[in-house]
Amino acid sequence: MGSPFNPVGVIGAGYFGTAVANLLAYNSDVLLFSRRDDVVAEINHHHRHLGMQMSPRVRATTDVAELAQQCTLIFPIVPSNSFRGMIRVLSPYLRPHHIIIHGTKGFDLNGLEEEDLDKPGTVITRANVLTMSEVIREESSVVRVGCLSGPNLAAEIMAGQPAATLVGSRFREVIQAGQQALNSSKFHVYGSYDILGAELAGALKNIVALGSGIIGGLGLGRNMQGLLIARGLAEMVYFGKSLGTSSQAFIGVAGIGDLVATATSMNSRNYTFGTRLAKGETMETIRDTMPELAEGVRTLRIAHQLARHYKLHVPITTMLHAVVFAGYPIEKALEYLMTYPYAVDVDFL
Repeated sequence: MGSPFNPVGVIGAGYFGTAVANLLAYNSDVLLFSRRDDVVAEINHHHRHLGMQMSPRVRATTDVAELAQQCTLIFPIVPSNSFRGMIRVLSPYLRPHHIIIHGTKGFDLNGLEEEDLDKPGTVITRANVLTMSEVIREESSVVRVGCLSGPNLAAEIMAGQPAATLVGSRFREVIQAGQQALNSSKFHVYGSYDILGAELAGALKNIVALGSGIIGGLGLGRNMQGLLIARGLAEMVYFGKSLGTSSQAFIGVAGIGDLVATATSMNSRNYTFGTRLAKGETMETIRDTMPELAEGVRTLRIAHQLARHYKLHVPITTMLHAVVFAGYPIEKALEYLMTYPYAVDVDFL
């Protein structure tokens, strides 16, 4: 299969960005941006990065202007806390004809710094929490925006295992662009017009993955893991409705599909973070020794404040915040959750 977009740009040479670059290389040439000269040299001279073999159709560059000039279709995949800064650097080279499909599963804080979340009296509303597509539209002239969301563990993709994703966008041509660029015999792309739902599902499931990792780290079984995932999904829906979307997005590939993958695999950074926390490591030690950010940690801080503002009954989120940020004993948090008076199992459909 060929793609009408050639080359396709990818910004971010982390594990997922590298995996997406290799997927795109099935259908087109790829220009991969990295800030690091050594990464660019390794990819261009040896076709390797992060211990993985890269397609010869992937070329790396440190020149963001070159990428924007050569690529109409661009996939930015960088951590949420640096996403706005990256778009601001890219923005002078972007034009309305560009199509941007981001692969970042997190939130942007508008008008607040992350350290403000711990200050007494801090109030966060929907106006303070932006998705990455909203940041793109706010910081650039690009209109045709989409997101990638789904069960996309980078290690499995790079190993050649079959997988799927969802492209969410309000624009049909963006969904089609994502499908044309990414569809292959090993990778299938679904589409949805509910981009907000897809972005919220992709961000919020990382919180549940942290909790599931703690369950795994404690040596508890699948019964508890299944219970946590089911009740965690309900909390994701409560957040989603408060932030302006319906429950439908959380039931599909971007919701339950991504949640199950992320909340059950050691290839998930968020699950791994929870596992290590349960085994006695401190949050600071884990963050300092992980090669990439566990997005769920940052999302948990934001979601906790949102829950307080919207008066949401989200006991998993509340207990996880206490465990991760206040040193609350994990055993007491688990006891609290096991005795929490849930009234109805499914009340969000």
